[in-house]
Amino acid sequence: MMTIFAAATEPGTFETIQETFGFNWPFFFAQLVNFILVILVLKKFAFGPIQEMLEQRRTRIAEGEEKLKRIEKQLAESEATTAAAIAKANEEALRLVTEAKQGAAALSEQKSQEAIAQAQQILAKAEAAGNADRERISAELKREFGRLVTATTSQVTGKVLTSEDQTRINEEALSKVSN
Repeated sequence: MMTIFAAATEPGTFETIQETFGFNWPFFFAQLVNFILVILVLKKFAFGPIQEMLEQRRTRIAEGEEKLKRIEKQLAESEATTAAAIAKANEEALRLVTEAKQGAAALSEQKSQEAIAQAQQILAKAEAAGNADRERISAELKREFGRLVTATTSQVTGKVLTSEDQTRINEEALSKVSN
């Protein structure tokens, strides 16, 4: 390393390096101008549009992520709303089922009461009909019994009974049978 520093301090070293490496000032300035022009052209026509395109992509990606977050938020809200609606519908269905059961029980009780009332009416009518039949049969039996007593008495006594005699004999016979 000492030799390099020593060579750099000697007079004419720069010229020696210039001659060794072929350094030429006009070519150097031309290459420098070409390099600057290439950089400016690349910056304007290559790097600029590429950077603009990359920035647009970053923006679209950021917008996409924002939209995704909004969609996820809306989805969560939608799921919550749906769950609330389902819960409300379940409660409404349960209430309707309960009301239907209560209505059915009330209707069943009402129909049962109506059936009991109809059965009691049928029994009352049957009892009244039975009593009427009993009274009718009893009256027929009394008439027939009176007729038989009157016929038997007229045959036994051998005389023709008047209607007063027949009424008296029937009343006596019925009073003894009724007791």
